[in-house]
Amino acid sequence: MALSLAAVIGALAGAAIGAVVMARSARQCRKPSDRAGRAVLQRMNVSHAELTAWGLSHVAIRDDFTMLDVGCGGGRTIDRLASIATKGKVFGVDYSEDSVATARETNARWIEQGRVDIQLGTVSRLPFPDGTFDLVTAVETHYYWPDLPRDVREVFRVLQPSGTFAIIAEAYRGRRNDWLFRPTMTLILRAAYLTPDEHRHLLVDAGFVDVQIFEEKAKGWICASGRRA
Repeated sequence: MALSLAAVIGALAGAAIGAVVMARSARQCRKPSDRAGRAVLQRMNVSHAELTAWGLSHVAIRDDFTMLDVGCGGGRTIDRLASIATKGKVFGVDYSEDSVATARETNARWIEQGRVDIQLGTVSRLPFPDGTFDLVTAVETHYYWPDLPRDVREVFRVLQPSGTFAIIAEAYRGRRNDWLFRPTMTLILRAAYLTPDEHRHLLVDAGFVDVQIFEEKAKGWICASGRRA
């Protein structure tokens, strides 16, 4: 995500000296900060656009939905959701102050209209009451959650009955060029690197029903969705 996660991982397959430099960039994926982090966030907004559109194509979104994007990064997913739900409201949460600032800049017009609200916060303790949202999205972020099973249950808590949770990501165990992604995800980023079945069990174990796994195998993308019964 110093262009995107895929681009970072591809670069890390190069010479050792280049790997050291790129590893620093890769760690900005976890928590962007300072000028370098702001640059990463802007590039994320561009490089994740196609992935996000593909992932959201598997989710039904009504125009009056109340939605949350967890780990909102540069805020482009929030912008897309606000454009779809023209009568709804979109919230964003990120634990990086620079991400929150960039996401607010990206969505300034929606914030001014009262249709978007972006807060500093953590997925482990979402600052919302039980049963708030019709849809929660997590785009290129669940890898880094501190306690993934518990944090998915926290997402479950803030969903309304019949609300949907969608994980959208461009890296998963067993994807195309898995041999290239695996060492970077597990050793450098210390990230959760799950198989499609592990994504399924993650949602089922948290209490979700109607769990579906979608793969775009040519590009190495995955979307895992589930509904709160």
